[in-house]
Parts: sequence; C-alpha cells; structure tokens
Amino acid sequence: MSKLHPLLQPLAPTADDPFDAIKAAHLLNRAGFGGTPEEIEHVMALGPIKAVDELLDFPEAGADEQSQTDVPDLSSIDGYPKSFRDLRQMYVGKSAEERKQLQQKFQMANREAMLATIGWWLKRMTFGPHPLQEKLTLFWHGHFTTSAKEEKAASPMWNQNELLRRFAAGNFRDYVRQVSRDPAMLDYLNNSQNRKAKPNENYARELMELFTLGIGNYSETDIKESARAFTGWAHDGDDFVFRKFDHDEGQKTFMGRKGNFGGDEVIDIILMNPACAPYIGQKLWTFFAYEDPEPLLVQGLGNIFRESKFELRPLIRTMLQSRAFYSERAIATQIKSPVQLVCGTVRLLGLKSPDPRFVFGALQQMGQVPLMPPNVKGWPGGRMWINTSTLFVRYNTAVMLAGGGGNIVAASGRKAGAKILKGFKPAGDAGEYDAKSATSAELTVDEWIARLIQRPIAAEKRQTLLDALGSKPDNADAVKKMIQLIVSMPEYQLC
Repeated sequence: MSKLHPLLQPLAPTADDPFDAIKAAHLLNRAGFGGTPEEIEHVMALGPIKAVDELLDFPEAGADEQSQTDVPDLSSIDGYPKSFRDLRQMYVGKSAEERKQLQQKFQMANREAMLATIGWWLKRMTFGPHPLQEKLTLFWHGHFTTSAKEEKAASPMWNQNELLRRFAAGNFRDYVRQVSRDPAMLDYLNNSQNRKAKPNENYARELMELFTLGIGNYSETDIKESARAFTGWAHDGDDFVFRKFDHDEGQKTFMGRKGNFGGDEVIDIILMNPACAPYIGQKLWTFFAYEDPEPLLVQGLGNIFRESKFELRPLIRTMLQSRAFYSERAIATQIKSPVQLVCGTVRLLGLKSPDPRFVFGALQQMGQVPLMPPNVKGWPGGRMWINTSTLFVRYNTAVMLAGGGGNIVAASGRKAGAKILKGFKPAGDAGEYDAKSATSAELTVDEWIARLIQRPIAAEKRQTLLDALGSKPDNADAVKKMIQLIVSMPEYQLC
C-alpha cells in the first residue's frame, strides 16, 4: 500500500485542537444534510474515526428495505403506465386523435408521478436513516447524469435512482457496468440507437469525458472504437437487452489494445487508464471537501482507489477521516446546494415535510430539481449556485420555511442546544462567551446560532439577534423572528 499523503492522514484530535461541535457539524453537513444538536453531540462522543464508520454503515449493493417504504405507487395514478412496455402498448391501434388525448393524459399523470418521486427522495434525504448514502446518491445523480427533462417519464428515473443508491459506495467497476445497462441512461445518451450499421457515439464519448477519465485522456479514435463495442446495448421496457444482431463483432483498437471488445471489456480498459482513479477521487473530494485540491492529495486519493481495486468505501472513509477534510479550506467554505439548503433547513428546524409543490417551485427557481439536471454535465455547483436572482429565492425560501412551518422545535432551542455549547464558543459582545453570566435571551440566541449557523458569528450580528429577541426569549413569535434573521444571514448560505 502507498504511504498516505500527510493531508490524508486521519484526524487526531488534541486538547488544543479537539473534535468539537464545529467539526462534528461539518461532518454531518458534508456527509449528509446537516445535524441537529443531539446528532452533533452523538458524533462528538464517537470521535472522527468511529463517526465516519457509523455513517458508512449502510447496506451494500442489494435490497434496501427502508428505501421501499413510503414509496409512491405510480401505477395508481390515473393515466400513468406501470412500465416502459405498457407505455409503448398504450398507443398501439389508436387513432391519431386518441393518441393525442392519451399523450395529454400521460403528460399530466407523469407530472404527478414525477412530483411524487421527487417528494419521496427529498423526504428520504431529509429524514432517512442513512444520510451519507443519500448524499452519495445525489453526487452520483449529478455524475452519471440522466435528466427527466429528456427521459420524460418518472418510472425509469425512479429505477435509476435506486440503482445509484445501491452502488453508492460499492465497487466502481460494477457501478459503471450497471449504469451502462440502465434503461434511462441508454435512452438519455442514445445508446439504444447504437447499431453496427449506424454507430451512435454519444454514450461512448460521455463515458470517458464525464464518467471516468475527463477531457484529454482519450482520442477520437477511442470514442469511435468504444461506440462499436457498445452497439446492441439496448433495453426492452424496464430490462436491459443485448441485441446480438445489432452488435459489431469486428476487431476494435481501443487505447492501444486490440480485440473483439464488448462494452464490459472497454470499461475494464478504461479503469486501467492512470487518469481514471485520480479523476474520480478529485470529483468526490470537490463534492465533499473543497475545490481545486492539492495535486499530491489527488494523487494520494487515486492511489487509494486503485489499490482497493476501485472500491468506493475505502476512498470515502479516507476522505472523511482526513486532516484536510477538517482544515480551514474545508469548514464553512461550501455554498449550500439548493437541495442541501432545503433539506437542512427542514431538519434543523424540526419541521415536518413541507408541501412538495412549494419545495419543487423553490428548487426550480434556485436551479436544482432532483431528477432534472440541466444537461449531461450535471449541476455546476459551487459559486454557480448564487446569482442576483437565485440569492433572493434562497433567502426567501429559508425565511418562509422558518416562518411558515408552525412546528419549530421549541420556543427556545435550550432543550438540546445547551448540550453542545461546551464545544461551541460564540463570540460575546465583550470577549469570550461565559455561559454562567449569560442571560436567558443570550442563551436562546447562542443556542439557535449553534443549531443553525453551527459556528461563531461576529459580535455585532449576535447583538442584532439579541435586539430582535428583546426581553422575550420564551415568546414563540419573538423567537421565530430571530430565527428568520439567522437564516437570512450570508453565513447560513455556507456549510
């Protein structure tokens, strides 16, 4: 095994640099959708190593019974077919007018089915038992991108979502093979139309450019030859099929190798390319930690991934336990994605699931609707989340959730907040925070800062919150106003 780069060495807390509430909250934000005070306290008690082990303790590839609970019954929606096959058969033997009416009915039913599917996933991201699995599913959804904007049907997107979840931390080789056989992907990148008489290069190109290697690590010849290898890969309804009569059986020359390659052999050769492992490592690191990571850190991630035979769990474990993950470059430097903003706000305020139509509209205006990435490159993320129009919607969405929930955790956050203040030291108006001398209003403000911002804020901003709360720390309306001010702060846009 290669020696770990110093930045990838496991975090070793000390008395001077403990694993405190800020670090625990950082882990729960990046490896999930935010942590409540109780969850932060639990993670602090576990420490950085055991906490990551616990977060990674979710089902391997295979059946996940929990993911099948509260699943919307799409087939019960009037006008919505049970499968791809039923969708095709729906129009057989119908007149032009009948087909038009059926299409209109299907479009309405499909919108309802899509909303139900998106609502189910948002609920799972917010309240599910395996936050890291859902965060990874969201990452892979933006990596192995398929969009309902093109697919135009909810059921294949649902099936793909389950596939992304099953392999979220599994073996990458198996993952790529399964994604390459996925009906939604086969449609989205046109491989169902890839035949030996007329090869379609779309999937072959994106497989290398976006999914495995990155630009500059393959040639146009590699695209053409690998497209030949994937000829005949199609689907019949919800099932993958290999159409031998459409497959090019001839010899291919791909990345310097010659043979009668099929799609699986092409995938194997791609993974041998030295660019593959660091490319995936860097994408995961950017998603979970920070942009533009150090070249030697990326090289180290690539070594770990390659030496584990492309198992994702060891790579993810190393990242989330590393010193660099808890560095100043990482903590509170990431702009929350719209999904993170919505799910995290609901979680931290202890709200029930909000109206999916309100959430759908807000996410649409903020630029991230699950199942609907803008194009094959997925969501650009980072600073691209914020512009003059989306910033207003982001502030407004958080304020509306805070003001309209009606069931915020408590009039005071003290019930759980006091438990983590030991590891969280907000700056007081004069010097370090002193819990013994704090007033009830000060405790309430600091507990909600710890719950929502999860790190110290400037003294003048804290004073603004105290002024808003006034002498009414147990008044629900006053607390709600103060909470709305917190979620309106620029600091709340970061995690």
